[in-house]
Amino acid sequence: MKRKFLVAAMAAVVALTAVPVSAAEGDYKVAMVTDYGDITDQSFNQTTYEACMAFCDENGVDFKYYKPVGDSTAERVASVDQAVAEGYNVIVMPGYAFAGAIVETSEMYPDVKFVALDVGKGDILEAAIPDYDYQPDNYEVTDYYYSDNVYLAIYQEELSGYMAGYAAVKMGYRHLGFLGGMAVPAVVRFGYGYVQGANDAAKELGAEGDVTIEYVYGNQFYGDADITAYMDTWYQTNGVEVVFACGGGIYTSAAEAAAKVEGSKVIGVDTDQAAIIDAYGEGMTITSAMKGLAPTVNTLLTEIILNDNWDAYAGQLQNLGLVSEVPEENYVQLAPSTVWNDTFTEDDYKALVKDMFEGNITVSNDISALPAVDITVNEYGNIK
Repeated sequence: MKRKFLVAAMAAVVALTAVPVSAAEGDYKVAMVTDYGDITDQSFNQTTYEACMAFCDENGVDFKYYKPVGDSTAERVASVDQAVAEGYNVIVMPGYAFAGAIVETSEMYPDVKFVALDVGKGDILEAAIPDYDYQPDNYEVTDYYYSDNVYLAIYQEELSGYMAGYAAVKMGYRHLGFLGGMAVPAVVRFGYGYVQGANDAAKELGAEGDVTIEYVYGNQFYGDADITAYMDTWYQTNGVEVVFACGGGIYTSAAEAAAKVEGSKVIGVDTDQAAIIDAYGEGMTITSAMKGLAPTVNTLLTEIILNDNWDAYAGQLQNLGLVSEVPEENYVQLAPSTVWNDTFTEDDYKALVKDMFEGNITVSNDISALPAVDITVNEYGNIK
């Protein structure tokens, strides 16, 4: 394994100072490390923190969270080092930013169980290979980290993106927007799913000629004055009614622009973002296309701590999606705060999920090109 020789010296030094980690059944301690935000971010960190805390409180397990002092792999690694030194042996990491930390720490701490959410093969390779050519099929990813004690979960974003696009058109919106962050695979899957969902809903309604999607990436994961001005044009000049803001903090630009035009709406992403988006205007958020971070945390902690079944998950990279016709049991879903109406009710949503789960509706995860659709989609590339 290539990584073994790169981290051996560091592991030897850490072994002299770290507290021995016990993996005995009933002797687990759970730590969560935040990425570059905090546990009040209404996103990955807060959702993961609350899920870990709820599980540990209910089951009498010691739990602590660590916030790195800055946004870098070295600082995230330092938080892992601290957690291990304090005896924590299950470490939960939310977000792709942890790929570098996994590469650096997984072999250093072979008795620690690492649960990484939304970290995929490409993230690991990019973190581990200086000249990575963004062709993941050319590499065996386990050559670049110690996979024996790591569980990686990614999500089928195209499915919840589809739900959001379908819901928006069924709710009566005809001029939609998609504002992605950077055009990384997860964001593109959300966007292409959104387009497919809007298209299928329009076809069911016989409204293909009436539905338009404006489609753009900000080329960054945060909003700023330039992106807000771009959104101003969409809402104020082009007549866009609702924008799916998909990419970290980029929602701020969509929400700032929507607040200036009465009745304008935003769709959140990853977690239920209604609380933070609606701060810009009451009722602004019609739904959020969610990843099931909390169900993932609950499943893995249950399997590790209560069922002593880590072996079934160690070394796995699972692509999580629909596991039930019951929406809230799935790893991709619409937010509980979704604003149902007469043309798209909660029962309609349940019927949609049932059809998707049973295979009556299929959603492509191909991101090589925009899906062929009957509605109008105007692609603009990157704003910046």
